[in-house]
Amino acid sequence: MARLKTRSPWTWVPSLYFAEGLPYVAVMTLSVIVYKRLGVSNTDIALYTSWLYLPWVIKPFWSPIVDIISTKRRWVVAMQWLLGIGFGAVALALPGSMFFQLSLAAFWIVAFLSATHDIAADGFYMLGLNQEQQAFFVGIRSTFYRIALVAGQGLLVIIAGLFEEIGGDISMAWAMVFGIVSLFFITAAAYHSWIMPYPAADICHSRLTGKEVITDFFTTFRSFFTKRHIGIAVAFMLLYRLPEAQLIKLISPFLLDTPADGGLGLTTVQVGMVYGTVGIIGLTLGGIIGGMVASRGGLHRWLIPMAWSMSLTCLTFVYLAYVPDHSILTINICVFIEQFGYGFGCTAYTLYLILFSDGPRKTSHYAICTGIMALGMMLPAMAAGWIQDNIGYGPFFLWTMVCCVATIGVSYLLKLPEVNGKS
Repeated sequence: MARLKTRSPWTWVPSLYFAEGLPYVAVMTLSVIVYKRLGVSNTDIALYTSWLYLPWVIKPFWSPIVDIISTKRRWVVAMQWLLGIGFGAVALALPGSMFFQLSLAAFWIVAFLSATHDIAADGFYMLGLNQEQQAFFVGIRSTFYRIALVAGQGLLVIIAGLFEEIGGDISMAWAMVFGIVSLFFITAAAYHSWIMPYPAADICHSRLTGKEVITDFFTTFRSFFTKRHIGIAVAFMLLYRLPEAQLIKLISPFLLDTPADGGLGLTTVQVGMVYGTVGIIGLTLGGIIGGMVASRGGLHRWLIPMAWSMSLTCLTFVYLAYVPDHSILTINICVFIEQFGYGFGCTAYTLYLILFSDGPRKTSHYAICTGIMALGMMLPAMAAGWIQDNIGYGPFFLWTMVCCVATIGVSYLLKLPEVNGKS
């Protein structure tokens, strides 16, 4: 049977972007929750799990390899097979005495595989669909990516909590969860190896010489770092998410820690419902509304309001830390507000990266922007646990409010790119 160059995008776009989102949420969020449940300190959790951002930071440096060697389709399928093995390694490592070191190593490999899968999947999306289809399915891919976030931060955490309650063994409960994720990726690899089309444009470019590859690589970086207003642009990419970069590593520990330790004392199942479900709904709605208003008023009009949205909603955790109202309804409302404000405010960030990347090398420049973004998330997060362990949750959340000065300040200083003659 001849290979199909086209298939209905409905058969592979949703599953491909679900598979793209799940490893990221497992590495960035589930790792924090599982280590907290296994008794690792906040200092070590924030420091070591923040290093897991590194593959996304340096992703632009090996993205040309994915372009040159083999096809995007082969890269996608291969990464999914390897992700299945990687998550299996996490599952095997958790019940052992050296669970922290071994599982961290496995998580780092998963992070590298996931970042590579992102490159290949996004490239395949552009090759496998025409422009009209790309425009139609951009909302579909975003939706299924967010569904993966809900499944990771919500459903998988709830399942782990139920396993904890049934078996009483926390490490085995989480090992079973990561075993489920491993089986999912093995299944996804088999499914996509059969269902994904073979676009005529998805060809190997290995005929380029090594010198041509190196020259193109340095030309791409030089053209990026010689753009107008590059200094303030990089500062914006690094500092806009400074408060959230620290919050994101401590929200789950804060929810799980006992009131005696300054936390809210939720169970694993409750955290899955609050942060992974209610929080994701707030994040999604904030992003949707942010996109709607930005499409009408433009970034120039909405940048500052969105920066304030990113900042002021952090006050919800100050409230939870200092006011003795720990009802599950109040916690849900506060998490929803904070995540809604983050989703709404992050719209400005995403739009700016797209605008700044525009030009002949926009794909490569956008990859560089996302690498700088990941660096801006990684560095502050590394110190967040140490800060919290030394000053407590309440003062830590007040500290994140101080960091909001950077978010708002850099937004006022930003020079927006011109679009059709208007900034």
